[in-house]
Amino acid sequence: MGKKNMLFHILAAFTIIIWGITLISTKILIFNGLSPAGIMLYRFVIAYAVLWIFYPRLPKVKKWKDEAIFFAAGLFGGTIYFLTENTAVGITNTSNVALIVTTAPLLTAFIANFTLKNEPLKRHTFLGSIIALGGVFLIVFNGNFILQLNPAGDLLSFFSALSWAIYSILIKKISHQYPVLFTTRRVFFYSILTLLPWFCYEPLPLDFSILLQKEVIFNLLFLSLIASSLCFYIWNIIIKNLGAVHTNNYIYFISIVTLFVSWLVLDEKITAYALLGAVLILSGVYLAERKTNKIK
Repeated sequence: MGKKNMLFHILAAFTIIIWGITLISTKILIFNGLSPAGIMLYRFVIAYAVLWIFYPRLPKVKKWKDEAIFFAAGLFGGTIYFLTENTAVGITNTSNVALIVTTAPLLTAFIANFTLKNEPLKRHTFLGSIIALGGVFLIVFNGNFILQLNPAGDLLSFFSALSWAIYSILIKKISHQYPVLFTTRRVFFYSILTLLPWFCYEPLPLDFSILLQKEVIFNLLFLSLIASSLCFYIWNIIIKNLGAVHTNNYIYFISIVTLFVSWLVLDEKITAYALLGAVLILSGVYLAERKTNKIK
């Protein structure tokens, strides 16, 4: 592994750590009276404004097909991903959502096999993903292996994972044609645009006094500046250089981050099942990153 690739892997790990603790900020904001859709709108509007400041140029989109890709990336990577995941949490077990959403890397590998010429599905990638997914299962259910199915919520969770996989493929397709800052800003623009119709179904609360609370301001800025502006920008750079499949393999580590954050912040016990799950995730991702033959 070259020094350049090592840097991208370090950046991917950093991004996953940030995304692994965003749930805490989101829960705090919901506790203070903000809706999931409202949180997404505020964080993306602020993130878009920040990216505009850093990259005020407006490069001309080369063709309508590229504009359609930007639109689709904003729709799938922003609106559909966040709304389906947040809605699923409200109607099914959080453990179900956590497990099903983590299938995104495996879905990415399957889709990339048919849509990206240089990212074929390889045997070690498939086996590594299955092992890592098993590790996520052990961490999420923590020894309680009773899976309570909720068709609506579980289906929404699956669509959330699928939408992130589609987003990753789209970013890979467009990443070499435009500056990454512009690409990220364009995606946020279409995420905001496609989110707005949702408020016809669930009106946005207009109690702006909530936004003036210090706790709300801090967590919104964290989600906007760090988790959105910075991390989406970094993630898109990594996809551009490592590919959609290799980059999304890092998603498996989110459960490990959540495990240790819960231990540090919430004083939750780390069980033997959780530790075994962490070992399986590390082993699975290592296997998935090996260089062997593709599945024939």
